[in-house]
Amino acid sequence: MDTDPTTPAPRRLTRLLPWSGPEGKPCYLITDGSGRGYVSRVADRIESVQLGMGAELVSHAQALLSTPGASAGELRFLSARLTEALRDALRVAESRGARLPVLDAGDEHSPRGDTDLPSAR
Repeated sequence: MDTDPTTPAPRRLTRLLPWSGPEGKPCYLITDGSGRGYVSRVADRIESVQLGMGAELVSHAQALLSTPGASAGELRFLSARLTEALRDALRVAESRGARLPVLDAGDEHSPRGDTDLPSAR
């Protein structure tokens, strides 16, 4: 097959998926970045469910923490579920942050342009 060396290759992106593999390792999807593929749409729905469940859990936590008679077992269970929800939310944030467009640092329209804020890393 002859390929035109001046034709750019299709852009491939990796997306961190909102679930882990069998050994607990992260799962990635190689995509064109359109977000229209089946697995991308499933991942979007799962992220939405995870974030919604996290929001509901925060409401439950507020109610439980305002209850003077909450037992140690209830609080341990709550902290375990909050830890899971935070882990899910951090994975969603990492995945979505990695998919943000990276513009030039000097671009005035860049969400990641020059700021006075220190780097997060």
